[in-house]
Amino acid sequence: MAEVLLQAESVGRSFATGGGGFVEVLRGLDLQVQRGERIAILGQSGVGKSTLLQLLGALDRPSSGSIHFGGRSLGGLSAAELARFRNESVGFVFQLHHLLPEFSALENVMMPGLLRGLTFAEMQRRAAGLLGEMELEQRAAHPVGKLSGGERQRVAVARALVMEPPLILADEPTGNLDPATGERVGDLLLQRSAARGAALIVVTHNGALAQRMQRQLVLREGRLSPAVATP
Repeated sequence: MAEVLLQAESVGRSFATGGGGFVEVLRGLDLQVQRGERIAILGQSGVGKSTLLQLLGALDRPSSGSIHFGGRSLGGLSAAELARFRNESVGFVFQLHHLLPEFSALENVMMPGLLRGLTFAEMQRRAAGLLGEMELEQRAAHPVGKLSGGERQRVAVARALVMEPPLILADEPTGNLDPATGERVGDLLLQRSAARGAALIVVTHNGALAQRMQRQLVLREGRLSPAVATP
């Protein structure tokens, strides 16, 4: 039987509005993710897909319900414990890559491990290896501000993988790229996460990328449901 890595139960998330009320974005949402599973989350803009990824990655806390990772509830963790959890257990790939433009590609990929306290030599070895897998050996020393959009997104994928986390969360990782570059980035994300046995959850409007996942789920009215294949 496959091991459950992540479990969201009856998760809700509400936000205060300017008029003193609340808007409910997620309501009673359930999700179970097996270790190594690949899931696409689809849905119209503004339905809460990014909000969901932020909750699953412990960048935000739910208003109600619970999220367990490896059988451990995230709800009772302190801010410092959540920061350590994110560093050790989750790799993030964003549409806007959130790299540090003044640092090189190599330095950006090294950063998660340096923040954890791993040695410079160890992180340099890991980062160089991953940039090689991303076909960026010749660009490793370049500031990421001087790289193309596709190159920056490949650096972001390498950064997400460098600590070998069991969970990768990707929010529209090909959304700002042309089709050919987006396909290349999608290929690398799928191949390299699978090679490391990581679960992968991708929010995407890219139908071709979604079809390569083991499951496609649609977020609507605050809950997830299986996507219905079109004939």
